[in-house]
Amino acid sequence: MPRFISNLALPLIYVLIISIGSGCSFMQSVTQKGQNYFERGEYDWAIQTLKPLAAKNKLDNQSAYIIGESYRLSNRISNALPYLEKALTAGIPDDLLSYHIAMAAKSTGDYAKAKTYLEKFLLAKPSRPNQIKAEMELENLSKIPDLIKQKSLVQVYPIIGNTAQTEFAPVLQGANLLFTSSSKPLIYKNNGLPFLGLVTAPLKSELEIGTPTFFSKQIYLENANDGTPAFSNDGKKMVFARGNTGKKDASPDVDLFISTKIGDSWSTPERLAISDSVAWDGSPCFSTDDRTLYFSSNRRGGKGGLDLYRVNIDNSGRFGRPINMGSTINTPGDEAFPQVSDAGKLYFASDGHPSIGGLDLYVASRNENEIVVEHLGTPLNSIGDDFAICFSDSTSGYFSSNRPGGKGDDDIYYFKSPQAENTWWGIENPQKLKESPINKTVAYHLKTRVVNLEGQAIPGASVSIKRENEEAQVFSSDKQGYLPIFDLLETDELNFKGSKESYLTVRNAFSMQGRNIPVGKLTKDQTDTTYTFELAMDQPEVGQEISQLYGISSIYYNVNKSDIRPDAAQELDKVIYFLNDNPQINLELGAHTDARSTKTYNQKLSQARAESAVNYILAKGISQTRIKPKGFGESQLLNACVDGVDCPEEMHQQNRRTEFRITQIKID
Repeated sequence: MPRFISNLALPLIYVLIISIGSGCSFMQSVTQKGQNYFERGEYDWAIQTLKPLAAKNKLDNQSAYIIGESYRLSNRISNALPYLEKALTAGIPDDLLSYHIAMAAKSTGDYAKAKTYLEKFLLAKPSRPNQIKAEMELENLSKIPDLIKQKSLVQVYPIIGNTAQTEFAPVLQGANLLFTSSSKPLIYKNNGLPFLGLVTAPLKSELEIGTPTFFSKQIYLENANDGTPAFSNDGKKMVFARGNTGKKDASPDVDLFISTKIGDSWSTPERLAISDSVAWDGSPCFSTDDRTLYFSSNRRGGKGGLDLYRVNIDNSGRFGRPINMGSTINTPGDEAFPQVSDAGKLYFASDGHPSIGGLDLYVASRNENEIVVEHLGTPLNSIGDDFAICFSDSTSGYFSSNRPGGKGDDDIYYFKSPQAENTWWGIENPQKLKESPINKTVAYHLKTRVVNLEGQAIPGASVSIKRENEEAQVFSSDKQGYLPIFDLLETDELNFKGSKESYLTVRNAFSMQGRNIPVGKLTKDQTDTTYTFELAMDQPEVGQEISQLYGISSIYYNVNKSDIRPDAAQELDKVIYFLNDNPQINLELGAHTDARSTKTYNQKLSQARAESAVNYILAKGISQTRIKPKGFGESQLLNACVDGVDCPEEMHQQNRRTEFRITQIKID
C-alpha cells in the first residue's frame, strides 16, 4: 500500500485493527517505551526502540510481534514478514496473523508461502468478511502466472528527480508536474517520514523534473497530510485529500477539500460535504466533462476496504449523493486512485482484483452493456504497489510505484507506447466508458422470520430494523413468525433488535456485503432477489450461557495477567448491551486459568480475572447487584493441558478465559 494511504489513514485503520482483536496487548516483555509508542500509533518510533534488541539477540516474541505490526500498520508490509512469522511460531494469539503473513509474503513475490498461510488462515474458520477476503486472495494467487505473462505495450522509466522520500500521484499542469511529496518540515511519527504536501516542479524533459516547490501557500498546512489533487478542466477548482493533523477535531481521519483559484492564488480549502466524517475519503478525480467526481472511500456500506464512488455535479457546482460504483469494479479489497482518460476509460488501482503484488493498475471499459475490468499487465504492474496513473496524451503519461529498484519509497515513473491507448493491453477498440448507469438492475428484498433455537416460529415478537443514519422501523412477527418483506439497498447494513415478554431481548445484523449480483450475470432488465434471514430468540434459564444468541465469546487473558485486553473489551461491551437489553437478568462472570503454577496461585489469579471483568462492566454503569465474579482456578480445563503436560501456547490460551452464565431471572 502506498504511503499516501499510510499517512492519510492509519489512525483509523489502527483503531479498526485493534477492534478486530489484533493482539496489541501482548506486550509483557517489551520495553515500556516501545509499548507506549506502539499504542499511540507512533510505529516508526516503536520500531527504532525495539529493533536494536534483534541485533543483540534479545528480541522476545512479543517485541517481534510489535515490530512486525508496526511495519505492517505503517504500510511497510514486506519488512514485517520475518517478525510476524516469529510471532506466529511463538503462538501469539492474533486471529489475523496468518493472513497478514500471507500478504507480506505476496508483497515479496513469495506466492507459495502466501498460499500456505492463506490456507492455514482459512482452516481456523475466520469471520465471514475475513473468510471472503482470504478466499479471494487465494483464488487470485492462481492467476498471477498469467498476469505476469500479460504484457502492456509500453516502456517504463523512473523519472530523474525521485528521492529517498516519497513522491506519487503526479498531475500534469502545463510545463510543470504537480505531485504529492513527503517534504514538509515536521515528521509524521507513524512512519518516520515528513508530512505530505503538494509540490510542483518544472519538467526539464519527459523524464526529468527540476527542483520542487510547495504548490500554494494558501493550501499549505504544516501539520497536515495533503495529497492527490484533482483539477477541473479549466484549472480553477481543485479537490484534494487532507487528514491526520493530530488535532482532535470533528473529522480526525481523511476528508476531501475544495479550493478555487482566484487570480494567481487559491482560496482557503473547505471540506466537501460529501466526505464521511468517520471514513477515509481520498484520491479524487474529475470526469472529462467536470460533471462527475470520482473518489475512494472506506465508508460503511461498501463492498469492503476502500471502494470507488462517483458523485454528480450540477450546473451550479453542487455535489450530489455519492454512489458506490458496484461489485464489478469494487471488491472486498481496496480500490483507489481513479483516473478517467480522454478516451473515456476509467483507470484505477486495486489489490482486490487479481494482482501481481499489492496494488495493481486496471482499466474499466464498457463493452456493449457490460463493464469489463482488465489488468494492465507488466511492466506497468510489478510485485510492488502500482497506482495513480495520469496521461500526457493517448500514448504516454506517468504513474506511481514502490517497486524494487526505486530511489526509496513511492516514486514517479514515466511510460510511453508506440501505439494509442486502445491497444496497450490487447483490447480491440473497446467502446467508450459512459457516465450513464447500466440498464440492467436488481431489486433486493429481505424476508425475516423470528424463531426459537429449534427453528419454530415466534409470533408477536417486536422487531426493530435500523439502517445507518435512519430512524428504526418496528414490526411485529405474524403467526408464522414472519415480518413484512423489507426492501434492501445494495449497501445495506441492517441492525435488528427483537423482544417479547418472557424471552431474552436479542440483537443481530444483516449485511449486503458480498451479496450483490455482478452485472455480467444478469439476464433480465429487472431482476428481483429475496434473501432470507432468521432472528433467533430464546427463553432464559438459570445456568444458561449467553453466548449463543448474542455472539458473545469468552474473553481471554495473557499469562499471569488479569488486565482486560482490547479483544476482551469488545466482548464485555456486548455483555453490557445484553444486560441493558435484559434488565431482568443477573450474570455470573466465571474466570479460569491454565494448569501451570500452583492451584492456590491459580485460584487467586482466576478470582482477580473475574473481578477485573466485573469492574470493567461496573464502570459502564451496570449495577453491582447484577453481576458476580467467581474464580474457578484450573478446575475446569477445556483440554488435556494438565500440569506437567507439554502443550502449545494456543491450547493454554483456551483455558485462560472468563465465561458468562445467567444466575437469576427476576419476574415482575
